[in-house]
Amino acid sequence: MTASVSTPAARATTADRVRAGALLAGALLQVVAGALGGSGAFGLSVGQVAQENTTVVMPVPAAFSIWGLIYAGLLLLAVRQALPGQPGRAVHRATGWWLVASTVLNAGWILVFSAQAVVLAQVVIVALLVVLAVALARLTAHRAEGAADRLMLHGPVALYAGWVSVATVVGAATTGTFLGAPGRGGVATVLGALVLLVTGAIAAAVTARGAGAVAYAASVVWALGAIVVMGPPLAVTVAALVALLAVLAVAVRRVTTAPRGTRLAAAFG
Repeated sequence: MTASVSTPAARATTADRVRAGALLAGALLQVVAGALGGSGAFGLSVGQVAQENTTVVMPVPAAFSIWGLIYAGLLLLAVRQALPGQPGRAVHRATGWWLVASTVLNAGWILVFSAQAVVLAQVVIVALLVVLAVALARLTAHRAEGAADRLMLHGPVALYAGWVSVATVVGAATTGTFLGAPGRGGVATVLGALVLLVTGAIAAAVTARGAGAVAYAASVVWALGAIVVMGPPLAVTVAALVALLAVLAVAVRRVTTAPRGTRLAAAFG
């Protein structure tokens, strides 16, 4: 991978400034929604709803602390992209509104899940995954222009996308349980194991080619590891470990096989 060449930003337009302001407002909105959803202000807390619909792929509750890091990263991204010289950049024009949509969808998911509208919540989180996938793909087409982009743009989006990749699968299982499907037992175990293997394969492919490879892989590994720690049936544990190791191996390979001097770009660019 060749080093990125910094390109001058276009002069910011009114549309650019509106987009930058919307992303900053959205980043703050999801922080507030996350705090309220965790406290049960909208009904039950997110954790309570999840525990009432437990499945074989449920992560250990402590794993959800990653949301604090995701919120902090998105807030840092939002502040930076609103600073002088940033709003007119092509990368922000390509990704900004998609990231705004992600903040609104995340806040909406918290609201509807806390209200126990589990099916609607699953529709929302699938939409969130799609939006983040588009944002990450567009970032991949705009290589990072230095360490600041890697830390405050590619990294936060990739971390967010990685976590939501697994959270969507967990949410699907939760939705099935809510609708009356068995959360545990032979069929649930087989389906859970198969879905985790497919998730690992997709996540490994994204890690191999996408922007922010290390951040993306780290959040996926964190989520899969949390499922293992929860102590699911053996088949699910093995599947989660296989998926985890596949993603980790691809991330390590991407970094170690990059030419010396470009490894940081390979990891975070």
